Amino acid sequence: MEHPKKIVFVTGTRADFGKLKSLMKIIQSDNQFELHVFVTGMHMLAKYGYTCEEVEKANFTNIYKFINQNVSDGMDHVLAKSILGLSDYVREIDPDMIIVHGDRVEALAGATVGALNNVLTGHIEGGEVSGTIDELIRHAVTKLSHAHFVANNEAQKRLLQLGEKPEATYIIGSPDIDVMNSNSLPSLADVKKRYEINYDNYGVVIFHPVTTELEDLKIHIHVLVDALMQSNKNYVVIYPNNDNGSEIIFDAFDRMIGNENFRIFPSMRFEHFLQLLKNADFMIGNSSAGVREAPHFGVPTINLGTRQNNRVSLPSIINVNFDLVSLSQAILNVNKNKHAQTTIFGDGNSAEKFYNILNDKEFWDIPKQKFFVDLD
Repeated sequence: MEHPKKIVFVTGTRADFGKLKSLMKIIQSDNQFELHVFVTGMHMLAKYGYTCEEVEKANFTNIYKFINQNVSDGMDHVLAKSILGLSDYVREIDPDMIIVHGDRVEALAGATVGALNNVLTGHIEGGEVSGTIDELIRHAVTKLSHAHFVANNEAQKRLLQLGEKPEATYIIGSPDIDVMNSNSLPSLADVKKRYEINYDNYGVVIFHPVTTELEDLKIHIHVLVDALMQSNKNYVVIYPNNDNGSEIIFDAFDRMIGNENFRIFPSMRFEHFLQLLKNADFMIGNSSAGVREAPHFGVPTINLGTRQNNRVSLPSIINVNFDLVSLSQAILNVNKNKHAQTTIFGDGNSAEKFYNILNDKEFWDIPKQKFFVDLD
């Protein structure tokens, strides 16, 4: 009898766990696969809510927790530590496949370890674009990975431009749409009770540092906080990621403490966040949630700066620079009416498509020696 195939999912953030969760569940449901979960990154930091506990509560098997950083580490140090920890883990359990997601350094570590140890590596949501270091990391992960599970035709086209083989790229949609379209979201009342949010109307704020623009970050975040406070609207604020510059954002957020118009959280359970976003008046900041999840729900987004440059253009997204007058005007005029939902990131069946691909015996014959494929 053939042994079950060991598949390691690498998760380093609350966001990537939310996107990988449906894929992990469907793999665990079939005894021809053996699920392993390497939990690291922001999950392991108390400052961000120690969200490794959320992974454990999901009842996944074979969870391994690894601290890959302290709060003062730069991204290069985090990458190095992640490679060291994951390499030892992979050598110990000898997996058949490593799955990584997106554009974080933990994904780059996973793809590096897979490539250098001759382990089949799959990348979820390659081929996306933005205006920051994240895009460089995402494309580097693509080149180190052997199989690619992308959201749509545009993403697949970019992978082909990067020299990837068409037969190793699979369009499955964005896995978080599975969760968004499911009946598993908690009620809005339960979300508000859990997080003690007493607003009837509110905006959602997520703002991350742009590592290539750190010299302007202090000005940018203070313009945002000024505009939010002057608007006199209610806001649910989620901490930024832990990229270089996050401390500057934390310092600016201190101005909100004690102001009844703001509820600030280190993190939020993914399903709870989605329900909160679904019922928000608008989203503001520079998170990918503003150009992915918010449009899917038809919620308008005020997108700030360059972080999501070229990601997607939709009627529900208002692009604004860091000018207090322009930003204040955008907040004042944001359309509270829901826009038409978009399906450009899938129909909510990504996990099923992913599972069917892995069930095909030919998939496991993908060569680990890669060759650049020129466009015709």
